[in-house]
Order: sequence, then structure tokens, then C-alpha cells
Amino acid sequence: MLIGIDISKYKHDCFITTETGTVITQNLSFKNNKDGFNELLNLLNSLDNSQEIRIGFEATGHYHFNLMLFLEENGFSFMEFNASLVKKFILTTTLRKTKTDKKDAISITKYLMSVDYKPYPKQFYHKYALKSLTRRREAFVHQRSYFKVELTNILDIIFPKFKPFFNNSFSATALFILSTYKSAEAIANMNDYDSIRKVSRGKFSYSKFLKLKEIASNTIGLNSDIYTFQLESILSLIDTMDKQISSVEDKIAEIVNLLNPRCLSIKGIGTILCASIVAEFGDFNRFKSADACLAFAGLEPSTIQSGCSEHNGKMVKHDSSHLRAAIMNASEYVFMHEPIFTTYYYKKRNEGKAHRVALSHVAKKLVRVIYKIETSDTPFDRSKLK
Repeated sequence: MLIGIDISKYKHDCFITTETGTVITQNLSFKNNKDGFNELLNLLNSLDNSQEIRIGFEATGHYHFNLMLFLEENGFSFMEFNASLVKKFILTTTLRKTKTDKKDAISITKYLMSVDYKPYPKQFYHKYALKSLTRRREAFVHQRSYFKVELTNILDIIFPKFKPFFNNSFSATALFILSTYKSAEAIANMNDYDSIRKVSRGKFSYSKFLKLKEIASNTIGLNSDIYTFQLESILSLIDTMDKQISSVEDKIAEIVNLLNPRCLSIKGIGTILCASIVAEFGDFNRFKSADACLAFAGLEPSTIQSGCSEHNGKMVKHDSSHLRAAIMNASEYVFMHEPIFTTYYYKKRNEGKAHRVALSHVAKKLVRVIYKIETSDTPFDRSKLK
């Protein structure tokens, strides 16, 4: 029994047929609420139990998430499709541009017939939650970076030499001093060195303390209540982002500990990067091969062929930019901490590859390794890596 569901915000359209093409239900439209879901459940329970029920729908943002949970709670499996693949499939079946929700449900059912049925695993809820959390963390980090740029702009006016004194970064010590004293004049007159030393864990020496006071007393910066107010406001926002990021990271760590992904056994891949990779890939078993994972991550090279000429172009870079960024960031750490990847990186560098190109090769090797250890459910073992 094949069931295609076209997902939308307020209602879903359903088409049901047998594998032989006998239409069971053609025009079922049910609301995206409890009553609508129960209507679907009653229909599913009325179907012939002797036949396997296969359910498929497109990945459409978050609108299908509640339906997925409902189906799992009631013992039904389902498969999620890449919307672009379904669209291409539809283009191969007709030249007409007529598009309705009911026709989309029929097309999804036909596409379901044409592919191997690989239902979502029972842990999909945790991975979806992880995906939401990692993307939320990324948004918070970007927002914090924006606030730090704003902070830099204000300091250029009230205390231009403050940030260069801290190597052009906002360390915990730098932010503590700004939050406590709030102006160059106050910093010039500060006398509580012990508090600063504790925040810096002893890294901020007394000589640096005196040097900063001297710089503050001779600054050309503007002493203004307006800019002091703006400084306080931006510092408050940065502190809020820090707390939000820390809170999200705690939740991420809880789910990662529950899932226990094997890629965490690779040196250089920490909890946050591991969470991003696992969340974006989802179920590794739905990929036929490591090459399919590379294609999903947008790390496969384009192929250009004309006549007798054939060569590889740049990376395709389609699909999830979040996943691609996580893989590339992980590659940076892996090649520095895991000897096998270090050797591979320098092999590519010795072949004349630039840093980013060599790193992209490391990324592709890393994806292949992750696919292998996740699908075989075995920890990383460098002795087995060729």
C-alpha cells in the first residue's frame, strides 16, 4: 500500500494506491490538527493489514514534523524526500505546468513507487531536535558576532586602543573590565586588580594592569554619557547571547550523549561539531554510499564533459550550507589532531594544492570515514584506515 502526502501549513492532501495501481483514496484532504490527524489514522487503520503500508512526503521545513511524530506514535513508518528530487521526477513525467496539492500527492506516491523504501529510524525526533538546536546556536553565534562589531565601533570612539591592547579580541577579561568600569576614565582609575586576575585565571599580569591604566589615562577617546549608555546596552546583549549559547550547548550535549554518535570518536571532532554533522545528515543508513553523503553535503566536484574533453570543476555546493560549514570546520581540527588526516593533508599540499583545496580533500575523506563508522556502528580506528 503506497501513500503520498502533500504537506502544507494548514492542511495535507493524501493519495493512496496499491502497488498494482488500484486507487484506494484519491481526494483525502485533512487538516493539520488533532482532528485531521485522527481522520488520517482511521483511514490507515481501515486499510488491508496484509499489505505493507509505505508513507512518503517531501521535506517541507517544519510543517511535517508533528505528522511524523503522530505516525511514529501510532506505529507507522514513513519516508521523507528531498523536494528538488520530487520536482525533477515530476518534470520527467509531464510537460504540463498544472500544479495542485492533490496532483502533488499523486506525484509523491508515484515517486515513492520508484525508490527503495527506507523509513526514518526511531531516533528521528532526537536528530530533528538536535538540528533545531545546532541551527539556533549558529544563529546566536552570528548575532553575538554582530554585537561585537557594534562594540568595536563604540570603542573606536571612546577608547580606541582598548581592543588592540587585547590583541583585537574580546576575551572574558576584556569584557569584564568593560562591564565593570564602562569608560576610559574609570579604567584609568581602577584599583581592584584581584578581581581581574581571578577572571583571567592569572593570565592578566599586574604589569598589564598598570599598562592598561596608563593607556586609558592618555586616550584621545570621547567621554560621553550617550556612548557609555550604548556601551552598556551592547555589553548586556553580548552577555545575553553568551548565556543563550551556553544554555543551548548544554541541551545539545544531552542529546549527543543519548545518541552516542560514532564520529565523536574521531580526534578533533567535539560535541558541537559532531552534533551539527549528525543533525544535518540525519539517518546515515538512508544513503546508499559515502558518495551519496558527499553529494548531500555539496562536497562532490562538478563534472564537465564535451566531446573528448572531460574534467572536474568546482564543488557543487548545493543542499545544506550548515552541513558543509560543519564538515569544513571539522576538517580544520581533524587534520591538526588526527595523524592519518594530517598525513593526507600534507600529501595534497606536496602535490601543489592550496590550503583550502587540500582541506576540501580532507573533508571528503572525513565524510567517507564518518559514513563508514556510523553505518557499521563502530568507533573510529585509524589502524583500519587506508
